[in-house]
Order: sequence, then structure tokens, then C-alpha cells
Amino acid sequence: MIRFPAVDAFRGGEGLIRVIGHRGARGLVPENSMLGFEFAMSSGVPLLEFDVVMTADNVPVITHNHRLHAPTFRDHSGHFLTTEPKIAHLTWAQLQDYDIGRIDGASVYGQRFPDQAQIDGIRVPSLRELLQVTSQDRFSSAHLMLEIKSDPAFAHDIEYRRLLVRQVVAEVHASGLETRTLLHSFDWSLLTECQHQAPEMPTSFLTQLPENEEDIGEDSIMCISPDFSVQQESIPELVVNAGGRLWCPYLNDVTRENVAKAHALGLIVAVWTVNEPSDIHRMIDLGVDAIVSDYPGRVQRCLADQGISWLVP
Repeated sequence: MIRFPAVDAFRGGEGLIRVIGHRGARGLVPENSMLGFEFAMSSGVPLLEFDVVMTADNVPVITHNHRLHAPTFRDHSGHFLTTEPKIAHLTWAQLQDYDIGRIDGASVYGQRFPDQAQIDGIRVPSLRELLQVTSQDRFSSAHLMLEIKSDPAFAHDIEYRRLLVRQVVAEVHASGLETRTLLHSFDWSLLTECQHQAPEMPTSFLTQLPENEEDIGEDSIMCISPDFSVQQESIPELVVNAGGRLWCPYLNDVTRENVAKAHALGLIVAVWTVNEPSDIHRMIDLGVDAIVSDYPGRVQRCLADQGISWLVP
């Protein structure tokens, strides 16, 4: 089996559970922002999970939804959006007209994150910007869980999907960070394309069982993810058979049995998105390798209270 250097950065062990900052540190700092990523890395959380889509002029950018997210995007007048243009229809320059530094507290989405700082002048970063910062010596321990977002509108456009992967992979190669990057997605067929174009980078497979409610304000993943309703017990085997090195299940789908099965198959288990202390402690008890959280400091605190490290000395 090929050994990928990036994989070990996410591997847990005796007295070790990794902490992954979800969209930087979404609970405290504007999500998918350079400020958020630097905050997480400077707080002893060198593992980052983030989302990449592509603009009309083929620039990979870091944001979650395929449309501008009304509760977190403001126009040049400082107003939260009432319509949500598609990022695929905007150029990189046009995207820079919007500010993502605040969250609309009147929205249902905004009410989920009452502690998030409100900061003006924050823009959607390009993937290149994050890669350049991560390349700096002060962040030499940083590793990236790069989620390529699959747009259902392009589900059957093979050339577009190839171009999306090609642009992402080219940016990672240009930065020299291919040994510190995982390619990560709910779209398993897109991960197959990643393996074809970048066999030197490991793939990380996201899952969520269909009985779970989807998060408010998030693009749905159900139409791009495989249907696990009749094969949920065999998901770890499916990940291995698809060439995955990490399995990233939703927190409500994790059991002691499937974690043990995944480990027996050689998979790393990184669970998303774990924010409440009770859930964090449950993940610790289940022996997962890594915990993805909007509040990485909460995870650090829970681990420290039990004498568990999140960094290799």
C-alpha cells in the first residue's frame, strides 16, 4: 500500500486525538476566512478543513455553498444579501466585492453561532492565498483537509468536473504542499477523478446517513453522496474499496463497532462536526483518530482535561 505523508498528521493513537479546525474556527471567527485559518493554526490547531468551489474564470476559492450565502455575505453597502448569485457565474474580481466578516444574527443560520466575531473588511480567499500562507515556516506543521464541493448542476458535465479537479491540483502542486494535503469530498466519483489526476495525494471520504437532518443554511449533500441507506454497516469497506485513506463520518453516525471496523481496515476516522462537550467526550470514548470542530478550543480543553494530546511532541 502507498504511504502518504499527509495521512499520518491526522492519525490518532494511544493518548493522542487530532483536532481539525472546521472552516478555520467557524464558531468564533468568520468561516472560511484567512483570519479564521491563521487563528486556528496560531492556536495550536495545525489541521484545517475547508471548502473549495470555482469561479467563472476558473479560480478555486474557499467558501462552502455554491451560491453566495445570504447570512454571511454583505454587499458594498454593508447589507446582507437578499438574493444569492452562483459563484460559478461570478469572476474572482466580482467575488471580491462582497464582505464575509459578519454573520446575520437575525437569520436562523446566524443564531447557530452567537459567539462569532463581527469583523469588517474580510473577503473570500482564493485557495492560492491559503496555500501561500500555509507554506510559511511558522506554519510548517499545518496540513490541509481540502474539500472539493460538487455542484449538482455540473453532476453530468465530465469536462467541468475534470477542470475543477485540475485547477485545484495545480494550485496545490504550485505551492509544493501535495505532501501536506488531503483531497476530501462527499462526491465519491469526484474523488475517483482526484485519484486519477493526483495519485500522490490521499483521498478522504465524507459520509452522512440519510436519516440525519441536514444543517440549516448549508448546501445539501444528499444528491451528490452515495445512498448508504441499505449498506451503512459496510461503509468502511466501501471507503477502502474506493481507495480512501480516511473515513469522515457525521458525528451521529459513529459507533464503537464501525470505528473498530474502520481501524481494522487501516482507515483513519475523522468525525465531523463535533461542537458540544458531550459529543466531544463521546468521540473520545469511541477512540476516533480526529475530531473536526467549529470550536477547536473546546476540543483541546476536553482532551487536556483527560490528559490526551492533540499534537505529537
